[in-house]
Amino acid sequence: MTNKVLAAKDAVALIKDGDRITTSGFVGTGVPEALLKALESRFLETGAPKALKLFFAAGQGDGRDRGLNHLGHAGLIDEAVGGHWGLIPKLAKLAVSGQIRGYNLPQGVISQQFREIAAGRPGLTTRVGLDTFVDPQLEGGKIGTPDQPDVVKRVKVDGQDLLFYPACSLDVALLRGTTADPSGNVTLEHEALTLDNLSQAMAVKNSGGVVIVQVERLVARGALNPRHVEIPGVLVDAIVVADPGDHPQTFATPYSHAFTGAFRVEAVNVPSTAPNARKIIARRAAFELPVNGVVNLGIGMPEGVAAVAAEERLLDYLTLTTEPGSIGGQPASGLDFGAAVNADAIIHQNLQFDYYDGGGLDLAILGMAEVDRSGSVNVSRFGPRLAGSGGFINISQNARALILTGSFTSGGFDCAIENGRLNILSEGSVRKFVDQVQQVTFSGKRAASLGRSVLYVTERCVFSLQEDGLHLIEVAPGVDIDHDILAVMDFAPVVGSPRLMDPRIFNDAAMNLHDDLLRLSIEDRIAFDPDRKILFVNFEKLRVRRQKDISDIRARIQAVCEPLGARIDVIVNYDDAQIDPEMSDHYAEMVRFVEDQYYGTVTRYSNSTFLRIKLANVLQRDSALHIFESAQEANANLRR
Repeated sequence: MTNKVLAAKDAVALIKDGDRITTSGFVGTGVPEALLKALESRFLETGAPKALKLFFAAGQGDGRDRGLNHLGHAGLIDEAVGGHWGLIPKLAKLAVSGQIRGYNLPQGVISQQFREIAAGRPGLTTRVGLDTFVDPQLEGGKIGTPDQPDVVKRVKVDGQDLLFYPACSLDVALLRGTTADPSGNVTLEHEALTLDNLSQAMAVKNSGGVVIVQVERLVARGALNPRHVEIPGVLVDAIVVADPGDHPQTFATPYSHAFTGAFRVEAVNVPSTAPNARKIIARRAAFELPVNGVVNLGIGMPEGVAAVAAEERLLDYLTLTTEPGSIGGQPASGLDFGAAVNADAIIHQNLQFDYYDGGGLDLAILGMAEVDRSGSVNVSRFGPRLAGSGGFINISQNARALILTGSFTSGGFDCAIENGRLNILSEGSVRKFVDQVQQVTFSGKRAASLGRSVLYVTERCVFSLQEDGLHLIEVAPGVDIDHDILAVMDFAPVVGSPRLMDPRIFNDAAMNLHDDLLRLSIEDRIAFDPDRKILFVNFEKLRVRRQKDISDIRARIQAVCEPLGARIDVIVNYDDAQIDPEMSDHYAEMVRFVEDQYYGTVTRYSNSTFLRIKLANVLQRDSALHIFESAQEANANLRR
């Protein structure tokens, strides 16, 4: 049997001039630091390998020297295609200056491309990137000159405009795991994220390439539980055991079991801070959090929303996610970003983007650096400064609702809260609301034409996106619209009768948002339509968590149905509803009562397969009970 264990310098010696390489990692998590250092050392000492082509999904670095910054040498790389560039300034400088061919594509597209390459398919066809700088009708994702070769095409499929991202072959994968055996089987139990390791290994192996995996430890052949193996040995050519200093869990944390998902820990207590601009913005955004909904929080300003949600005791009623694969729990920040404490699941990055692209997110809260009169946003490039789009394009284009957050100006902006009012101490020298953004990372025109729900939240005001552009809908107390808003914008938004932002945002005390978002408005949920003679029961996003909830529902149904004096047909909407397990029997008892007393024909529907199964188990009284998938089906079957 082959022993695949090599020293780092021997492993990277397998890389040849001109190879196309791919690397694992997200920000500071899962980065094969030992392999990247060894590759850099080889190049600096020998001048080889030369002219490598780099293909990476997420940015991997610390903004200075680590991660992909090790590859930021002229001659070592001649082409780089990546999703996020802000943390790899050494490579970004080469791309912006034209020393290498650089491309910025959506992180999710590149992540999904690994599967396309692995399966031998021609590439990825998707709507992601349409009408952004990635679209060939704008820049085609090119960082350098327009005469660079195209890496994306605009096509029509059944009359629909889509983007086609051609697949490429991959020669080398530099990946990372936790434990390996001599045959190359690799587990990831100490890693904070799963990422694309498996798909990358398959893509490279099926391209005829070499897969090298950095791990922290070795075990005997056959010692690994096959269900725990994330990268099978048949895909691996070399294993490198890294020095501990080159194998931190993240670039901020040497190791924390809280990030692995192996144990749940006590809730992270984030000390409450006095409202400043960042917290004001996070607090206002938190008012939009959907109870029982799935949310993505971007890096930077949006990270503060998780802290506010924790302060307001909302984390148990939300599912927070990050694009590299964490679902649930509390996302970490800084160079830990992507990891999460007390996650419910950690899935593959490409599968997370499948979920996002298909509309799985109820809400995304992302940053904004520039906004123009059409509502378009730039977060990716500002002259010579290249940040990259990361997962922003996938997320912003496909979430059901979107909040874009950022200070109103930058460059010296400062403010304070005084007696519940916002006091602008010094205005920023850089305007963020400009006539035209430097690069379109999010297309306001496209979003408006599709009827998307988009808010732009700043410390001093809130805008909403409409077909005719931005509408000013809220203003902070103490802010003068003419002086503090319109005078520091390059264009005039639509100004109607904006209301004041909630005064609780501008005070030190907790906002009690928990009570606001979880309050049951049963009167508004249960109503009789006298024309159709149908009782409509709207339990969308309702959580039944205590006996009082059930009593309130029963009382409202009785109050509506008793005066009618006859049985009535009923349609019940259970979309995104939740019945706590300990309440299931009590809830079923209440349903049996109202069915026996008041109901004729009843149809129910839910968009969740899991909930449909659960409801059938909770409510079933005979084999004929059926929970439909949509309101249309429920209506059509009401009197059958």
